[in-house]
Amino acid sequence: MEDYLKALKGLSEKTRIRILALLHQAREICVSDIVDALQENQYKVSRHLKVLQEAKLVISIRKGRWIYYQLNQNQFHFNDTLLNAVKHISSRVISEDLQRLQQKLSSRGTKQCSADSGISNK
Repeated sequence: MEDYLKALKGLSEKTRIRILALLHQAREICVSDIVDALQENQYKVSRHLKVLQEAKLVISIRKGRWIYYQLNQNQFHFNDTLLNAVKHISSRVISEDLQRLQQKLSSRGTKQCSADSGISNK
């Protein structure tokens, strides 16, 4: 029962749904990519990523000095159903987030993440 409650809590906030939508699109991104796409500060994004990890919806992978986030592929069926529902959310906000993410990833090319995002603290 606890796993179900954590998964539902993971989806109970707009920013977390936006992060999951980005991860559906990009598969693996770092915090600065998410910060730029959502136009939110790093603290807020990191806090939401922690909740998503506790809900077992997202995992992190360290590559050198960078930590990349991706959807948890080893989740139980209930989480898989929830993540598929997020994938089908159609919203102007999510569309704009995805456009900003694609611009960021395109400009970065094959380089790793950068510590500098274009967003100042809000």
